[in-house]
Amino acid sequence: HVQLVESGGGSVQTGGSLRLSCAAAKLDVSKFCMGWFRQAPGKEREGVAAIYSSGSTTYADSVKGRFTISRDNAKNTLYLQMSSLKPEDTAMYYCAAGRLNCGSTYRIAYWGQGTQVTVS
Repeated sequence: HVQLVESGGGSVQTGGSLRLSCAAAKLDVSKFCMGWFRQAPGKEREGVAAIYSSGSTTYADSVKGRFTISRDNAKNTLYLQMSSLKPEDTAMYYCAAGRLNCGSTYRIAYWGQGTQVTVS
């Protein structure tokens, strides 16, 4: 069955950087829309960034210029490079895959289990 396994979360100080990874199994990341979502306590899950099968990318306004989404087709892995981190970036971050679109939660076919990012 399809698996998306995130790693790379942790605790970091304000202004620091982290790189999240999402290793995919039984799913070709180059053929899906792949995205990162996050959910803070008491808040709804929100889209952070997406990369479409064409290679085009989109970002939430709150992370533009600070986060970069990318994928390595040979490793079948999705990444999220996060820099200039702020306390408001604190959340559980989820890797997600959608067949055509992955900009909203209802478009998602597969979810990872999440990795925690804490910025203080």
